[in-house]
Amino acid sequence: MDARRTGVPLAALAALALLLPALSACGGADAPAEVARPVLVVHPDSGPEAALSAFAGDVRAREESPLAFRIGGKLVKRNVDAGAQVRAGDVLAELDPGDQRLQAQAAQAQLAAAEAELRRTAGDRVRFEALARDRLVSQSAFEAQTAAWRAADEQARAARAQLDVARNQAAYAQLRAPQDGVVTARQAEAGQVVAAGQAIFSFAAEGGREVAIALPEALIGGFAIGQPVFVELWSAPGQRLPGRIREIAAAADPQARTYAARVALEGDVAAAVALGQSARVYVQQSGERAALRVPLPALQRDAAGGSAVWVVDPATHALRSVPVTLGAYGETHVPVLSGLSADDWVVAAGGHLLRQGQVVAPVDRQNRPVTPASPKPDDGMSP
Repeated sequence: MDARRTGVPLAALAALALLLPALSACGGADAPAEVARPVLVVHPDSGPEAALSAFAGDVRAREESPLAFRIGGKLVKRNVDAGAQVRAGDVLAELDPGDQRLQAQAAQAQLAAAEAELRRTAGDRVRFEALARDRLVSQSAFEAQTAAWRAADEQARAARAQLDVARNQAAYAQLRAPQDGVVTARQAEAGQVVAAGQAIFSFAAEGGREVAIALPEALIGGFAIGQPVFVELWSAPGQRLPGRIREIAAAADPQARTYAARVALEGDVAAAVALGQSARVYVQQSGERAALRVPLPALQRDAAGGSAVWVVDPATHALRSVPVTLGAYGETHVPVLSGLSADDWVVAAGGHLLRQGQVVAPVDRQNRPVTPASPKPDDGMSP
């Protein structure tokens, strides 16, 4: 090329010729290697706590029932409120007894009339019996009088029964405590007209205390009536009370797909437990179903929509997604029923930022590098 025709100085052309080889070399260079991302790893927990499944519940009385009047009427007096301790036979509420008192008086009058008729027919029967012996009246007339006497006797019996019913109705105007216990709620107030059977109070009997929980359908085969458990009240963390599963529902709830269960507290601890307290029930499971557990943040979704965790290869530090089968979720951990071993290194947090095959730098809770010879990392989440 003639520099004089292009107008480009010879010095610029020379510099360009020197730069072209350098630019070509740079274009063919390899990209810098990816820096290994630090990740927190833990071993699945295989200690005693790993075999415990936790279920939230609340404290209930073993015997709970709504209290209602057997008859309807106007509620004129309410003697107790929610939270009241009552004894068997205490009057809790009263209806207006006017109508029942009048019905009892009417039944009394009907009984008096029926007894008077019975006395009259009884006397007539005695007279007709004497006349029949002397053949002054026919046998059929005597039998008719006997039938009248028997009918009057039955009428008197019916009147007595009606009087007893009326007296009972008058007594039903008072709502009494069936046994010692506590009124847990009130559903009616004085001045209200209530129907027969309408709940006025909710009542919890003295005695046993239980914790109502719901057991998952997938694990229902691992529970049995009489199985020992531990109960921890939210108001007393760390203090576990002994108990046993007393009752498991025969059918699952059609919406929640869980089985209602009752856990009875053992010993004298029931007296110190207040109704309505929140509690957590720890159920000891055995065998492979509760051998290991991992922290909740370690869980991920795999391609099939199931649960998985990231496991670090101890030699290459590469990640692989491992599908797992889980038990009932706890407060901080979840039992792993299958898919892991106690020696696996599981990524405990930040799994949503990782990918299959990625090389990472595993560290423990104290940010110390983890090597194949390192001791078991502390997940910092054990109870």
